[in-house]
Amino acid sequence: MQRFTDKTVIVTGAGSGIGAATVRRFHDEGANVVLVGRTKDKLESAAEGLERTLCVSADVGSEDDCARVVEEAHDTFGPVDVLVNNAGVVAQGRVEEVSVEDWEKVIRIDLTGVFLMSRAVMDDLSRRGGSVVNTSSVSGTGGDWAMAAYNAAKGGVTNLTRAMALDAKRTGVRCNAVCPSMTDTDMASGIKDNDDTFETFKGRIPLGRPADPAEVGDVIVFLASHDARFVNGVNLPVDGGLSASNGQPDMA
Repeated sequence: MQRFTDKTVIVTGAGSGIGAATVRRFHDEGANVVLVGRTKDKLESAAEGLERTLCVSADVGSEDDCARVVEEAHDTFGPVDVLVNNAGVVAQGRVEEVSVEDWEKVIRIDLTGVFLMSRAVMDDLSRRGGSVVNTSSVSGTGGDWAMAAYNAAKGGVTNLTRAMALDAKRTGVRCNAVCPSMTDTDMASGIKDNDDTFETFKGRIPLGRPADPAEVGDVIVFLASHDARFVNGVNLPVDGGLSASNGQPDMA
């Protein structure tokens, strides 16, 4: 399929994991792809072997950087048709444990970054009937133990997605989100490195394994595509069935 020929897509957090997998899927479907992240080397590695790409080192928590990303996208490819807000960081800890510095960092990147990047590109998307896809999390639809900052940020992304979708009547821009469970990325390395914790997390997922980043990227690309043209305001679990359990233990 070539659903994105002559379309320009911005993907944040594009240097690895879900972001890098999403870049490749958009590229395979004909898109011009702008890779955004904090580390230029990682972006260039993710873009290796691909044509029609632009790597922009930027901090999505900076309003000036978000404006610069859009400006560079215009200079290279023209107006933007799709924004994927995928950049994210994680910090563990209960409310009384997590530092103020970590709290502010997670909120700034995971939530404020979605707001700033979306605002920077909204004029383009409104003119072109574009769409936004956010990477939220199952942690944005229900709580986790000792993940106060991450849960707060992803809960914000989930409801911001709904708010932006309601504004589609005026902007014409669809907004949806994916809500992955544990995914085989660098962010999950702390879980994967602890055998007991990893087995516990896997045991909660009916499919019995973490997601491959490409499995999440495929859903992101679908939500951005014309095939999902009447899908708006959805926070779609991509979780191997985790959310189907309603928190009940496996009794099999």
